[in-house]
Amino acid sequence: MVIIGADSHKRTHTFVALDEVGRRLGEATFATTTDGHLAALSWAGQWGERRWALEDCRHLTRRLEGDLLRAGESVVRVPPKMMAAERRTTRSPGKSDPIDAEAVARAGLRDPDLPVACLEGEARQVKLLVDHREDLVAERTRMQARVRWHLHELMPELDLAPKALNKFVHLDRVAAELANCDSTVAVIAAELVERIRGLTVRCNELERQIAKPVRTIAPTLLDLPGCGPLSAAKIVGEVAGAGRFKSRDAFARWNGTAPIPVWTGSERFRLSRTGNRQVNAALHRIAITQWRGVGPGRAFVEARMAVGKSKTAALRLLKRRISDEVLRRLLTDEAARVPTPEPVLELAA
Repeated sequence: MVIIGADSHKRTHTFVALDEVGRRLGEATFATTTDGHLAALSWAGQWGERRWALEDCRHLTRRLEGDLLRAGESVVRVPPKMMAAERRTTRSPGKSDPIDAEAVARAGLRDPDLPVACLEGEARQVKLLVDHREDLVAERTRMQARVRWHLHELMPELDLAPKALNKFVHLDRVAAELANCDSTVAVIAAELVERIRGLTVRCNELERQIAKPVRTIAPTLLDLPGCGPLSAAKIVGEVAGAGRFKSRDAFARWNGTAPIPVWTGSERFRLSRTGNRQVNAALHRIAITQWRGVGPGRAFVEARMAVGKSKTAALRLLKRRISDEVLRRLLTDEAARVPTPEPVLELAA
């Protein structure tokens, strides 16, 4: 088995091929275009049994990964931290494209349980919509903060609740108050209020747009108590294929709900702050919703608190149980979907 590691940039991909014992067999650099990817496939054709290891930075490798998969190649994803650790242990000092590509290949050679890449489908479309909505929400939040400072200058007696500027009734009220003010600050604040209104309309539209495909992609996940369309969409988009996890423990480690053991002669564990924090936050929202009375979560937490666990520790245990249930439901939903055949990328004659 030959491992081909790649160091990817905006305009070039550098590849280094290693044999099973880590000896370098060759290196080459190709353009980040379909023709360049075809040339890379032609170059790699000199080795029969091969696997490609790509650093998991899909903004740079997404097109390469897709072309390789459509050509029937085997591709694994190497986490950037693993590549960096491998590069620190190399015998070649410095940093260059071939050194980085070799580090990626060595990481792919050393760890047989790396995530296997697959073609992206509806999950990526959901992720794009969720990320776009979050960007708009963040922009709206920044505008709301500026409006509050302007209102504090113009009318400090006006009292607005923390999330009042998310609602049209309060936006109308603020706009009416600003219309009675004749100053540059009031003009700017009124303009921001209108932009906040437009962003709110668009965010609501995106939420409805996200909910529709999620009901088709993950109906079983949506049936989980406390899991709404936005949380389900976040999980589906970030997971990008639950079948790539070999066990529920691997999934829990990936999303940060698996505790870290403390080896000091006791059986204590400490909180993990690693893993995918986006999915971890979605699991936390589900756990808090269940704790508030939706589903079986409250009974579980109270039972753990009755045997001496703190509320925080009990909620962490609940998050881990929810993680296992989320994986089970994702696998169920994926098994129910029929994959769409993809066109095969063929080498030019």
